[in-house]
Amino acid sequence: MEGDFMDIYAEYKKKILTAAEAAELVQSDDWVDYSQCCSFPTDFDRALAARKDELTGVNVRNAISAQPVSIVEEDPEQKAFTYNLWHCSALDRKYLDQGFAYHEPMLFRDCGSYYSRGFARVTIAVITVSSMDKHGNFSFGLTNCCQQEIIDAADKVIVLPNKKMPVISGLANDHIHVRDVDGIVETDAPLPTMPNRRPSEIDRKIAEYIFPYLHDGMTLQLGIGGMPNALGSLIADSDLKDLGMHTELMSDGYLTLYEAGKITNKKNSLHRGKGVFSICMGSPALYDFLDRNEDILSAPMSYVNSPNVMARLDDFISINSCLSMDLYGQVCSESSGTRQISGTGGQLDFVTGAYMAEHGKAFLAMPSMYVDKKGICHSNIFPCFTQGDIITTPRTQAPYMVTEYGIANLVGLTTWQRAEKIISLAHPDFREGLIKAAEKQRIWRKSNKR
Repeated sequence: MEGDFMDIYAEYKKKILTAAEAAELVQSDDWVDYSQCCSFPTDFDRALAARKDELTGVNVRNAISAQPVSIVEEDPEQKAFTYNLWHCSALDRKYLDQGFAYHEPMLFRDCGSYYSRGFARVTIAVITVSSMDKHGNFSFGLTNCCQQEIIDAADKVIVLPNKKMPVISGLANDHIHVRDVDGIVETDAPLPTMPNRRPSEIDRKIAEYIFPYLHDGMTLQLGIGGMPNALGSLIADSDLKDLGMHTELMSDGYLTLYEAGKITNKKNSLHRGKGVFSICMGSPALYDFLDRNEDILSAPMSYVNSPNVMARLDDFISINSCLSMDLYGQVCSESSGTRQISGTGGQLDFVTGAYMAEHGKAFLAMPSMYVDKKGICHSNIFPCFTQGDIITTPRTQAPYMVTEYGIANLVGLTTWQRAEKIISLAHPDFREGLIKAAEKQRIWRKSNKR
């Protein structure tokens, strides 16, 4: 045993690089992959940015930036680096608005296959991992996602072991061995975090409409934001029990439910006693909770977001947010006109999978209206999409839709039935205008309720 350990340690020592030395491996026209979320390689990113005057045509790929990105901040004219994003955070939206970054559309369940099938090029993969264990393994920790597919596609792999990264066991693809890495950059940089947004009064009203559909023993997928947080608080204070977790992104909302004793996964029909996630972003308290926690498993996005996997979960409930919808039931969750806000992510995956699950239900929620910078109110329900809004969920898969004015199941409804239901979810100030539009679009019956 001791001899094996010393061999592993020698291998580790042989591969140690400074961040600057690792950045020297990047050549012009390379594709560098930072993976996603908490895998972000802070020290390497800074060192690579310092080479902005030496390189041209380097593409860097990431998702959900939670801190300033040096290759963007130091090279705003993009002479050396182009920043590409699978999914967008609030910071990423600013980069996109300024023309400093570009969106790369994807479905989360397929994201790994873009690498394994050769569609997404990777020259160097650079990821933050946990400290090496006595067997020579580095845990991927908070980001399982499509980590293995990225590594398999890369010509070189650089890891940044960080003591702050929790060790999390997985169903598959949860670690890399020291023999399989090309360089090691030791780091103690803070892990990216995501603050929990406080629920608004509208968030609470929406949560109250969804709550009656929840029941003991269900397996739950929650998105992020004020509304899921409000719903989490309702569940934590309720009599519900023995809930399960099967989610693409684990946030502090789940920590609240675990601490309240609501999630036990005892009724989980796939992984009894185990909550499953693919990526995690939240607070340091959440990361501490996950470290070596036998109640939690990470899994590849190709598994977590597979509708065929969700179909095997009894009583599966998926709850996510959206931005807008039209009278046909088309749902936009990722753009405002042509302005990119987030991404498709896993919304369509979970809408599809929840419908396939026996007794499954999917909910998409949004405020009925918003107020712009000039104080003018605008409806989030449109007659039809015409301004370049990206359709995330097609009308053929529109599930339960929720605003602060109610909830409507659109499955199986005719166009006139949909129009009536959807208009009932709109802010009262906009309903007459929407009815006139529906009449013009020939999807309103004279006998419909006004």
